[in-house]
Amino acid sequence: MSDHKRDVLEVLKFELQFLEQGGYGRSVRTPWKATSMFQDSPSCINFNDSARPHPCSECLLTDFVPREAREESIPCHFIPLNHNGETVDSMERHSHQLEMEEALKNWLRTTIARLERERAQQNAQQARGQSQTAST
Repeated sequence: MSDHKRDVLEVLKFELQFLEQGGYGRSVRTPWKATSMFQDSPSCINFNDSARPHPCSECLLTDFVPREAREESIPCHFIPLNHNGETVDSMERHSHQLEMEEALKNWLRTTIARLERERAQQNAQQARGQSQTAST
């Protein structure tokens, strides 16, 4: 399970903003090396640290990784991005960078919207519960 010191919704919004601003373009320092979705993002708990001192199990994205893929070397690459079950891992083999980025953007937008709806419902339920408690 992930370490929830960071807010998952904020991390996902940051990741979407990073992606929309061209964050996965070629690095100025290493233009010969392709960038890796999630890993080369400041959202990654091991960003810019090749030693990877933090286990991926501490990452907020772990909650979106199917249980059977959580022991993979890069678990976040196994998050299903669409209804076809495509993942960063599977798309790296048959898709272009732009296709992967679009799939990731769509997954981020959908997941952010779902989490915002869930939070709004929770807040509404809490508010109803507090108003009922106050009136008794």
